[in-house]
Amino acid sequence: QVQLVESGGGLVQVGGSLRLSCAASGRTFSSYGMGWFRQAPGKEREFVCAISWRGGRSTYYADSVKGRFTISRPNAKNMDLQMNSLKPEDTAVYYCAASREGTYYDPDAYEYWGQGTQVTVSS
Repeated sequence: QVQLVESGGGLVQVGGSLRLSCAASGRTFSSYGMGWFRQAPGKEREFVCAISWRGGRSTYYADSVKGRFTISRPNAKNMDLQMNSLKPEDTAVYYCAASREGTYYDPDAYEYWGQGTQVTVSS
């Protein structure tokens, strides 16, 4: 059974930092790219960032998080998201996902999803 499990969410003040982790299991993910998406109440799920596995681990970021968030992938089954300088608008449920092909920012391209972890940034 394929599982993606996020951890590391919580409550943080404006300007603070959090580190999210995603652990994948149940199959080989060496040919999969992985990404983070988020969904705030009343809003659609939106792309945050992604990282490939083949071809040098290219990274991609939404403009809203560029320079503040850093995605990393120490091995094929684990992915981290370092979030710095957090803002209230970063408050959302964060999901990790895995994709074998397709457009990195398109949630429909992702085959596997975690259950999500809540990030709340208080002002």
